This record gives sequence, structure tokens and C-alpha cells, in this order.
Amino acid sequence: MTPLLDVRDATKRFGGHLVVDSVSLTIDEGAAVGLIGSNGAGKTTLFRMIAGELAMTSGTVLFNGAPLPRRPDARSRLGIGRTFQLVELYGGLTVLDHLLVALQAHERSQGPLRDLFWRGATTAGERTRCEEVLRLCRLSGVADAPATALSLGERRAVELARALVSRPRLLLADEPSSGLDTQEAAWLADVIAQVRAETNLAVLLVEHDLATVKAVAERVVALEAGQVIAEGTFAEVVANARVIESWLGRPA
Repeated sequence: MTPLLDVRDATKRFGGHLVVDSVSLTIDEGAAVGLIGSNGAGKTTLFRMIAGELAMTSGTVLFNGAPLPRRPDARSRLGIGRTFQLVELYGGLTVLDHLLVALQAHERSQGPLRDLFWRGATTAGERTRCEEVLRLCRLSGVADAPATALSLGERRAVELARALVSRPRLLLADEPSSGLDTQEAAWLADVIAQVRAETNLAVLLVEHDLATVKAVAERVVALEAGQVIAEGTFAEVVANARVIESWLGRPA
């Protein structure tokens, strides 16, 4: 079976500094992979190369067996969604409005010409799609609330919903638990699990919070100094001696 995402020998140098060193990983359709590592391990750089935000020094990324285009927006149109560690929402827009803006931008269904010919109004199909995603992300009850008035956990769910309106096959999730307390992080991980169960969404999760990784990912890849040091189930990876040493340091 051809993997949905196939990263081959991804390498990144900044000047003479080797940040990611020939990393390979695959994600199958509907699977979830967690990418972990201590600060400076290279996971964020690898993640940004997969998203198209950084050019690789060498290596390739295949999506459904074909090389990915360079631009992030082109990758989005192929079926790759993206959330960000820093949530940026528009003041004054409702939760539903955020999803409508994202959907119309993805489908290029808004613009001066559409407005000129009185076709700028939201369609019934667009609204139905957004309401479906709001239900998936447990946001139906706050659809008409200003997004910036929500709790941080709910705002992260809005960020997730915004990425899902385009019906991606793969979600790149950048530390979704960042800034959340234990209860909020567990709730958001459960939302992601529900989305995956209903849509067969594949996920690449970069995360520091191991409880979130355990709840979301079936397979975990651990990095240190830009290289893969362990790969397997969550239990296998967190029990790996090199991973323990990387996170906790060598015993005295």
C-alpha cells in the first residue's frame, strides 16, 4: 500500500548547522503519528518542511505517491490541513464566520468579481459544510459567539475546525495542547479522536505533552539532534533508554 505521506531522507542545514539529518517517516491513510523530542531535537524544523514552510536542503516528501508542490497553499489544495501553535483569530468574527472565511478562501469562491455580480453571499452548501465541522469539533453551541471570547481550549478547537472545512486527508497539528491545562488538553485530544473516527483523517502531531500524544497517536517517532532515535507504539518509545536519556539526561 502506498503511504499517504512518505518523507524520505529529509535533511535541513542552516549554514554549517545540521538541524535535521536524513529523517524518513511514513503515515498511512487514516493513521496518526506523534513526533516528539526535547527542545532543539529538530521536530519543528521537520514539521515545517513537511508543511512547505521551509525548503529542504535535500530529501523528498511524497503525498499519495506524488511529489508535493513547494507552496503551502498548493499543498492545502491537495488535501493537507494545518493548525498552528499560536492561535490567531479575527476580532469581531463569530466562530461560524471563521469557518466560512477559511472555506471560501480554500475554494476561491470569494472576490471582487463575485461581489460585483451579486454572488458574494454565503451559499447554503457552504453553511452546511461549516455547521457539519462545528458539530464534529463540539462547537455548535458557540457558533454565533465571537471567537475571541472563547476559552483557549475552545479557540484551539476553532483553529482545528478551520483546518477541517477543506476536507483534508492529512492534518498537520502543531502542539495543539500548548497553553492548555490538563482538562482542556484532554478534551481537545478527545475532539481530535472523534474527528478521526468519523472522517478517517490522518494526523501528524508535533507535541510536548505526552498525555496528548498517547491519546491521539497510534505510532510515535522520537527525534534527538535531528535524527530518529526511536519509533513504535507510545509505550515502546517512552520506555526506550535513548528517549529517556534524551528527555531526562544521563544519570550521574
